[in-house]
Amino acid sequence: MFYQFYELNHAALAPFRAAADMMRLASANPLNPLSHTMLGRTLTASLEVFERTTRRYGKPEFGLHETAIDGKPVSVHEKIAWKKPFCNLIHFERSLPAGHGIDPRILIVAPISGHYATLLRGTVEALLPGADIYITDWIDARMVPMTEGTFDLEDYIDYVIEMLHHLGPDTHVVAVCQPSVPVLAAVAVMEAAGDPLVPASMTLMGGPIDTRINPTAVNQLAKDRPLEWFADNVIMNVPWPQPGFMRPVYPGFLQLSGFMSMNLDRHMIAHKDFFVHLVKNDGEPAEKHRDFYDEYLAVMDLTAEFYLQTVDQVFIKHALPKGELMHRGRPVDPSVIRNVALLTVEGENDDISGVGQTMAAQTICTGIPDHMRMHYLQPDVGHYGVFNGSRFRREIAPRILAFAREHARTGRPVVKRVIKGGKSA
Repeated sequence: MFYQFYELNHAALAPFRAAADMMRLASANPLNPLSHTMLGRTLTASLEVFERTTRRYGKPEFGLHETAIDGKPVSVHEKIAWKKPFCNLIHFERSLPAGHGIDPRILIVAPISGHYATLLRGTVEALLPGADIYITDWIDARMVPMTEGTFDLEDYIDYVIEMLHHLGPDTHVVAVCQPSVPVLAAVAVMEAAGDPLVPASMTLMGGPIDTRINPTAVNQLAKDRPLEWFADNVIMNVPWPQPGFMRPVYPGFLQLSGFMSMNLDRHMIAHKDFFVHLVKNDGEPAEKHRDFYDEYLAVMDLTAEFYLQTVDQVFIKHALPKGELMHRGRPVDPSVIRNVALLTVEGENDDISGVGQTMAAQTICTGIPDHMRMHYLQPDVGHYGVFNGSRFRREIAPRILAFAREHARTGRPVVKRVIKGGKSA
């Protein structure tokens, strides 16, 4: 019933949010003399903070309509290239200038961890000038009717394989955080089957390949509790009148609560600073706060079967690094991967996937030749900085693009570019 109470609470607060928003607009109106006073700005700031902290944030837009290629702006069109009940594959189709070579085709696999794929907007934006980008746009589980069936970790692996088949040969796959495990498993399954459409390279970024290494608070939570505890305490049924009514899910608001509690003081300070900026009429920092939290507070539900299987196989049993992960009754053996280049990326201050957890893929993928593998540790960034922010744009994104070009398979006329600075390991 907790999910129902959560929905009831939102519904009960709706009139107050509407009233607060109406009063905010009135108090901020330039024609209102009060809006030019400290008292008026304080009132406006208080009303906005109340409205923003009690609203439900909808799915954000990618909003990437343009990129720069060879220093010139080109338009970008967002299209659905492939779809299933629990995922749409989004293609960012660029209007390439005449004579432009063929850029690497990159499939970005976004995490199913409570946030929408738009959390990787910065990742896509940084890679767009140098690559043909596709990204998994996972569907909020509460929006998927029960008639569409279930979705678990094995289905996730199947989805990745199907997308790689759809995109064809010489695709490069990039897994951000949680998908590192199913992406590595999918590639191993394809290699074991002699699939000719295995990706040319895979990049695993800040992923929990082996959470026994430098365990974080997230890993410790799974270690300290049996799987039954998660099933009894965090799995709930989607309430009416959502399309997924009665579907058992791990609600996104619970995941968000967990993430925020890990850095609660930082979020409280951020909201206090936001209030101060509003009172001082300091627009730019306030707008940055709005942009970040519009994305961060927009959450989606996960199917119960996917969540529980991930907790069990990845965080409790460590099935992949121990060689015990199964897919459709067959063992997943990373050592059979021989034709796919491997790049692993970690953040020095990552408090979600500790240093060494992603690099573990280099150890278990014993069949990949040395000249087809690379590891990069980015100094001075946490988990978010592994796939977003200035250091990602400056240091990590160029390496991903260079790695993809270096290991392109087909001899297509791939565009060559040079990256500068940084260290690799």
